[in-house]
Amino acid sequence: MPELTRAERPRQRPPVRLALLSLALLQAQAAWAQQSAWEAETPLRLQRTPMLLETIPQAERGGRPSIVEGDRISGRPNLETIVEGNAELRRADTVIRADRLEYYQPDDLATATGNVRVNRAGNVYEGPRLELKVERFEGFFDNVRYRLLATGAHGEAERVDFIDADRAVARRATYTTCRRDDTERYTPAWFLTAESLRTDSEENVGVAENVQLHVFGVPTPPIPRVSFPLNNERKSGLLPPTLGVDSVNGLELALPYYWNIAPNRDATLTPTVMAKRGINLSGEFRYLEPKYQGEVRLDYMPSDSLPSSRRSEAITQAINSDNPALANQLAAESSRHSSARWGLWAKHQHSFNARDIGLDSLSADLQINRVSDDNYWKDFDRTPTRVTRLLPNDASLNWGKGNWSGRVRALSYQTLQDPDNRILPPYDRLPQLTADYTLYDWRGFDFSLNTDFTRFRRSGLGVQCTLTDSREECQPDADRALARLQLSRPFVWPGAYITPKVQLQSVNYSFSAPLRTDGRTSATSTVPTFSLDSGMTFERDTSLFGKAYRQTLEPRAMYVYTPYRAQNHLPIYDTAANDFSFATLFTENEFSGYDRVSSTHSLTVGLTSRFLDAETGAERARFGIAQRRRFDDQRITIPGTSAVTDRASDLLLGAQVTLSRKWSVDTTVQYNPDDRRSNRSTITARYTPGPYRTLSASYRYQADRISTGGNGNESIDIGWQWPLNDLWGDKGQDLGPGRGQGGGRWYAVGRLNYSLRDKPAKYDSLGIPQYTSASDKPGLTDAVIGVEYDGCCYIGRVVLEKVSTGLATSTKRIMFQIEFLGFTSIGASPMRTLQMNVPRYQPLRLPQLAPSRFSNYD
Repeated sequence: MPELTRAERPRQRPPVRLALLSLALLQAQAAWAQQSAWEAETPLRLQRTPMLLETIPQAERGGRPSIVEGDRISGRPNLETIVEGNAELRRADTVIRADRLEYYQPDDLATATGNVRVNRAGNVYEGPRLELKVERFEGFFDNVRYRLLATGAHGEAERVDFIDADRAVARRATYTTCRRDDTERYTPAWFLTAESLRTDSEENVGVAENVQLHVFGVPTPPIPRVSFPLNNERKSGLLPPTLGVDSVNGLELALPYYWNIAPNRDATLTPTVMAKRGINLSGEFRYLEPKYQGEVRLDYMPSDSLPSSRRSEAITQAINSDNPALANQLAAESSRHSSARWGLWAKHQHSFNARDIGLDSLSADLQINRVSDDNYWKDFDRTPTRVTRLLPNDASLNWGKGNWSGRVRALSYQTLQDPDNRILPPYDRLPQLTADYTLYDWRGFDFSLNTDFTRFRRSGLGVQCTLTDSREECQPDADRALARLQLSRPFVWPGAYITPKVQLQSVNYSFSAPLRTDGRTSATSTVPTFSLDSGMTFERDTSLFGKAYRQTLEPRAMYVYTPYRAQNHLPIYDTAANDFSFATLFTENEFSGYDRVSSTHSLTVGLTSRFLDAETGAERARFGIAQRRRFDDQRITIPGTSAVTDRASDLLLGAQVTLSRKWSVDTTVQYNPDDRRSNRSTITARYTPGPYRTLSASYRYQADRISTGGNGNESIDIGWQWPLNDLWGDKGQDLGPGRGQGGGRWYAVGRLNYSLRDKPAKYDSLGIPQYTSASDKPGLTDAVIGVEYDGCCYIGRVVLEKVSTGLATSTKRIMFQIEFLGFTSIGASPMRTLQMNVPRYQPLRLPQLAPSRFSNYD
């Protein structure tokens, strides 16, 4: 047939699929334009893919495909599949490998034989034979070796029955977290044997029955039942008993019970047997809600068989004074005396819905600290509060609205007195009301208004008298109203600033009794203050020891003028002289609190120079010097101190030098040019070459403060944490924070505080030295010395601690603990002591994030 010419060919329509494709392209283009417009307003965000879920929802498991591989595959469709040679069945997060694998599809039953290996979400089981319903993960495994992902624990069992995906029961099983090696004589440092071992990954708990713990080949007596967590999450049950030795309480044995009430609430009940005292019951409750959180702890000892510290000291004094009759009488009273001892500590924080009442913020805070007697801080030094002798009880309601903020507060103290070293109790504030207004950058000005009304009460007495320098000083309780206005105008330029400021403070008192000085029952004081603060910053590039730096030079000057207003006749309720430091030198008032405003006419000048790393901007060194020059005598004082008449203050010098990432030095010196001696010196050097390696040494000197009647001290403080293996060349390996540096390593930890004071502040009429605190008396005041051993799957700790509780008394205790990682711990934990005392202490183990199942993915 002849070929048709182009003109003779029939006209054809375009294919339908092309028309549909064109329409689809137009729709896609419109959709893309709409999507682009939407994305222009909404930023792109990463979305999780369902293929990387850590936990696959049960509803999705049935829809996941089954993938079968092997050397030879046979079977019948929709019935059974038989795989021989390198057989593999994969579904969702479950992988089964074996020499031979039979899968019966109607029952979802897999039967594997020969070198069977199952990986279920990172948990691995190996053995000769397996029967398993794959989707429900229900079946059994014979002669199993297993390894759990969460803790790295592993072991063997004659049989493992899989109840479902979360629960399993191992028969005649072993359990350990010690890393297995390839030697034939491998024996873990510790392992658990149990007739049955039940694991529940949903509840994160393991329960072993008829248990024996083997430590270095030595088994413990059989234990009927043991419960332990499978990871770092909480679970209810008895915690391991703790055992310690205390020089005051004797042998201590505690058996805590932990109650995991809810994900946001828990409680711990701890009965403790003290050999020298009796039984102490402790309970702690913690809660965390969206709007509030807190904790409560109560310690109660029904009967204390040990004489109180005060009575013991009285007996000792009677014996030393050759008065046996009095000593016997006190001893007889002590034997009959057996009183209850208790302590209560509570914290609560609450946030309210402030918008409902027209406020921007509204919150409440509550703190309770109460004990049964004055000697509680000596006899029970391991209390939650670090302030041992002043126990605050504080409740406040805080609010904010725009530029306004305020507080309603009630604060009272329980003061624990010592007959050899009494302290003056602070005033209670019942109540305290404050309202503050702050406005920044109002036409270039900063304005603030502070108001305060406080009722000061002390021990329920109308008048409180104290003995000061052989004089009786008495002052009544009072109501004090305060208002302070402040207006400043900062002028800021690149590299310089000037800030003039005016301030007016007015205080009104209403006393509960007439003042002994002039008989007043009320008083008012109004004091104005003017200050001018200025500073500049200069920079230059320089180099030291072949390294580039940027050096700054920052001069600063502050002029303050406060005219004299008579205030020395007013009582003191919350005021003290400021400590001498770089921060307080550049302030208008030389006192803290509101009862005194110093009559100051002075100029304070200072100079700071910093060296910044040219590459990173990190501060490598800082040097500073400052001094205050007075133009008039200081005429305002607080009782018991004398007025300062020196025209020039002490010279304050400071330096902070970070020589490298390893070395740092920090020092401050308060130097008196007239006497040519230092009144106060502090120098601290620290060497930290790497993880778990730190050495620090501090020297502190404080001269006697004659003007304020204070006593000085001189001491050396040394702290360390160091791997002892470094001494024989074993440097270990960096495994990351909270993972240690490998097994078989010893660490020395400790801190020593030694007083160098060779003379007391004063002597009595008989020439006997009168030390006022433990730091005044030469010798070792406080000490923590210990050693840790990292056995890879266990950590052993032994720590000795000495805590001074008086001029001649101290508490000594020994804490020893062995922690079986991933299982339990035995002994008294010294971790709180080490973390609070050893500078920059790093725990050998810290809680880690749960590993992903993809970290052990087949």
